[in-house]
Amino acid sequence: MKKFPKNLSDKLELRIANNALRQLPLSIDLVDFASNDYLGLSNSDFVFDTTHQFLLDRNIKKNGATGSRLLSGNHKLYTETEDFIAKFHQSETALIFNSGYDANVGFFSSVPQKGDLILYDELCHASIRDGIKLSNAKAYKFQHNDFEDLEHLILRNQDTIIYIVTESVFSMDGDTPNLEELVRVSDQYNCYLVIDEAHALGVFGSPETSGGEGLVQMLGLQDHVFARIMTFGKGLGCHGAAVLGSPELKAYLVNFARSFIYTTGLSPHSVATILVAYQFLNGNPEAIQALKNNISHFNKMKNSLSLKPIFVRSKSAIQSAIIPGNEHVKSIANQFQEKGFDVKAILSPTVPEGQERLRFCLHSFNSPEEISEVLTLLSNFVF
Repeated sequence: MKKFPKNLSDKLELRIANNALRQLPLSIDLVDFASNDYLGLSNSDFVFDTTHQFLLDRNIKKNGATGSRLLSGNHKLYTETEDFIAKFHQSETALIFNSGYDANVGFFSSVPQKGDLILYDELCHASIRDGIKLSNAKAYKFQHNDFEDLEHLILRNQDTIIYIVTESVFSMDGDTPNLEELVRVSDQYNCYLVIDEAHALGVFGSPETSGGEGLVQMLGLQDHVFARIMTFGKGLGCHGAAVLGSPELKAYLVNFARSFIYTTGLSPHSVATILVAYQFLNGNPEAIQALKNNISHFNKMKNSLSLKPIFVRSKSAIQSAIIPGNEHVKSIANQFQEKGFDVKAILSPTVPEGQERLRFCLHSFNSPEEISEVLTLLSNFVF
């Protein structure tokens, strides 16, 4: 085998020296405070059994899609599932992509054009940033959730088409922007607002339904948003994503989004799992309420244990305690695992140096006792 290039070896050695080398973890049987499976649907017998029976009832016995959706891979379940998703999210259309990464890369690399401008929150996910890098549009970041900074950038560039990009729940901080104020700014300057709802699906939703539709619908703002990206690998516990928007947007993405055009479609089983998971959301508000109760209990406990100052303010299922230093935060994460709790350390360069953290992900299936114990341990470890 050829010798590995030295410049690549040097980069790996630097990661090792900074105690920041990423490695694939083994599956461990610990109390889950690490996964994005907020409602426990990845391990749901209901979703698994219902999906299996759904496929048998339809006499669908295919293991793969056989090709891209524009060739042989657009099986009939796609239409049924996309129609259900669009109705669920009060959107005109939905277009399924293979993953949230594919959806963001496909959207941002193809929709904003040369001469357009993308203004994105500085903490937007890597998939959004990668899509923007592939775009021919200019792009500037605005300070995190700072709409005065955003408005300043808009005023400097009023003679162009502007796309404003943010997330409804940020994956590392767990915080949320003031979407009502963001909509006001977007409407005032006739911008195109794009919101990634990956970590809001199944967590936030319409007060009338408690269906986990996302933060945009909870606030009734869906008609003011140009595009929403819904990712299924978190609250739905499966795989894939959808871009919600107008029929024109869907047609445009089918024709120009390369991550959609040039990839094999999802298997019928994957698409059926998405549909069944959405049906679960539609009929089980108690699971979402259990998650809300656990988020409330977590916030009360961190206040009572005087832990609030080290946490990023969040009312979502993502709760981050800032503990600077890769070695320090990894050491505390290891102590949690020794006590039976799967709590992950998030290291630089994933987050900026000095913003290393423990990231607690809450779930509907975590018990109040587990939440109390994990926070009591944190208090003992850091004080």
